[in-house]
Order: sequence, then structure tokens, then C-alpha cells
Amino acid sequence: MSKRRNSVFSMMVAAGMTLALIGSAGAADKAIKIATQSPLSGDQSVVGVDIKRGAEMALEQLGGPLAAMGFKVDLAPFDDQANPDTGVANAKRIVSDPAILAIVGHYNSGVQIPSSEVYHTSGLANVSPANTNPKVTTRGYLEVNRIVGRDDVQGVVGADFAAAKGAKTAFVVHDKTAYGQGIAEFFRKKAEENKIKVLGFEGTEEKANFDALLSPVIAGNPDVVYFGGMAFQAAVLFKQARERGYEGMFLSDDGFDASDAAKIGGKTLISGGGTFYSTVSGPASVYPGTAKFIKDFEAKYNAAPQPFAAQAFDSMAISLKAIEIAAAANKNEVPTREAVAKAIRGLKDFKGITGTYTFNAIGDPEKAQYFVIKVKSADPAAWSTNAIVQTLEIAPPK
Repeated sequence: MSKRRNSVFSMMVAAGMTLALIGSAGAADKAIKIATQSPLSGDQSVVGVDIKRGAEMALEQLGGPLAAMGFKVDLAPFDDQANPDTGVANAKRIVSDPAILAIVGHYNSGVQIPSSEVYHTSGLANVSPANTNPKVTTRGYLEVNRIVGRDDVQGVVGADFAAAKGAKTAFVVHDKTAYGQGIAEFFRKKAEENKIKVLGFEGTEEKANFDALLSPVIAGNPDVVYFGGMAFQAAVLFKQARERGYEGMFLSDDGFDASDAAKIGGKTLISGGGTFYSTVSGPASVYPGTAKFIKDFEAKYNAAPQPFAAQAFDSMAISLKAIEIAAAANKNEVPTREAVAKAIRGLKDFKGITGTYTFNAIGDPEKAQYFVIKVKSADPAAWSTNAIVQTLEIAPPK
């Protein structure tokens, strides 16, 4: 080959490489990530993993419009371990990645509240499928939204249910977290208004041996024992109470809504006065729009969805739609985090599989559903068939 031909060939190769690099850079410039944070390991992973899975399914099934606009959208899952320090550390990693435009999470309010301070500072939109503590939204952050109800309503629902069942006395226990203690306090306040005498109000971080705490419970023999907190702790307490002879009613919150409760508590949950829990998330099957979701979820993961998996699907769907709206307004280029946050808050009548969502000025849904459910089986595989005994739709407090 002559020097001239060699020179021309070299120029053509260089030009080709330049075009390839430009194309590669363009693709990289349109890369987007949406993060999740939930407990993927530890005592609460049975629910936390399915929150990630629900979000993952939504991204797979609903990411088409953004793909058609030339975007590559990836999931960035983080394990918060149900631990506030871990959640905050993860949050700092999340906001440092400019490709992440939204986050779906968390499961625990005690993790979400400090983590969302980091999201707020960095302008990163957060759509929660599960967090119920009032402080999640009452701080008034543009970036923070949830699609479920609040504990200052859920605690009232539980206390009203106990009163309707004829309870005259109660013993209240909580796990000392922002979530568990918060909802227990709302329950206690409304219970006292309902003329239910609260014989005790105790916080504990115990997980295995509740003998000392149960002594006053057994001595007082209340009509209802209420636990504010999570299933892995409540189910042990309830089991040990039954084994020590307590025959009254157990009542808990949506933190109890996990199949591990049946795995731990077994037949003690369906004996005596029974076990009930309030929740902001009914079984996936209760929602008219979830039939395909349940079928697809079971086919993909070989298991029925845990509570909040369907809400995580909707939280991801909301995030995707907002990014699409913000990108379209930005001439199909990657939008700013602020634009995404504003687009989420500005959605009107967004139709998800668990409901139709419009956020109010602080990020609460304009109306939320609340359920009271009775444990019907000691079989963890039958958890999703627990009986709904009450359904309410209530607007958030003003």
C-alpha cells in the first residue's frame, strides 16, 4: 500500500473511531438510573426484596416510552438493611450518581426520614410505596411523596376497630422506632378517647425473650394487646403471650403484614381472640388492576407478591412517567432532578394498578385506603388469603 493510500486509510479509520466515540458518548449521555432502597437482607428482607422486585417489574414493563425516546434506563437497587445509618450512607452514594433521577423506597419510616433529608438536599425525587409516619411528608419537601396512608390515621383505624370489637382495656407495646412508637402513640391516644383503658405502654428492642415485658400483660389480662412495629418482633411477642396463657385479641399494624409472621407465630396467631392488623396495603389481589401483576410476578419469581410489592410497581410507574414528561419538556434530553420532582408532584389522576393517584401539596395521596385484616392460616404460603374485615378510604389530615 502506498504512503498516500495508507494515510487516507488511517484518516478514514480515525474518522470512524471519532464517529463511534461520538455515538458512544451520545448513548452514555442518555443513560438514566432509578434507585430503590429497601431491606434486601436481614429480618425484614421478605418484604424488602419484593419492594425491589415490584419496582423492577414496572421498569421492565413500562420503560418502553423512555426507550423510544433514546434513553437507557437501569435499576440501581440498594440494601438499607432496615437500618437508618445504612440508609443514609446509601443515600449519599445515590445522590452522588448524576444518572439517578428518582428513588423508590423505603420500607421503614425510621430509615426513610433521615435518608430523605439527603435526597431533599440534592433535589432527588423520592416516591415511597410503604412509609407511613406523618413526618415523611409533613416536612413539606417537594422531592418526597408517598402513595400510601399515614400512621396518624392508621393508628386511629386500629383503635376504632378495637373499640368496635368491645375492647375495654389494652396493653400497648412498640419497638422504639419512629414508625412503631409513632403509630403506637396514635393508637393509645384514640383508644383513650374511645374509653379503652390503657394498662401499659412499653417500648422494647427485645427480639427473643419477652418474659419480663409479658408479666404485667398476663397480670392485667387486657382485652387487646397492641404492637407497634414489625412482624419479626411482634410475632414472637404474640406467640410467647399465648404460650403463657393469654387468650385475648392481638392487634398490630402494617409492619406486621409479612408472611414471616405466620412462619414465626404459627397456630398461636389463630387461637384465642385471634390476630388482626391494620394496613395501608391490602393483599395485591384486593385491587382491581393487579391481576396481570400477580400472574407476572408469580411467573417471574415463583412466589406470591409480599405486601407493598404492587405499591412499589406503582411508585416506579410514577417515577417513569414523570421522567418521561420532564424529558419531553427538555427536547428529549436528560431532564434535571428538579424537573422530575416537579413532574411527580404535578401528576393528576395517575392510574396505577393499586389506585389512581394525585398528590396534595406535601406529597400525600389525596385519598388513601386503610384495611383491617384477620390472620386466617398458620401457613406462611397462605398469608395473602388473610381475611379483610374492614376497608376504609380516608383523606389525610390537614
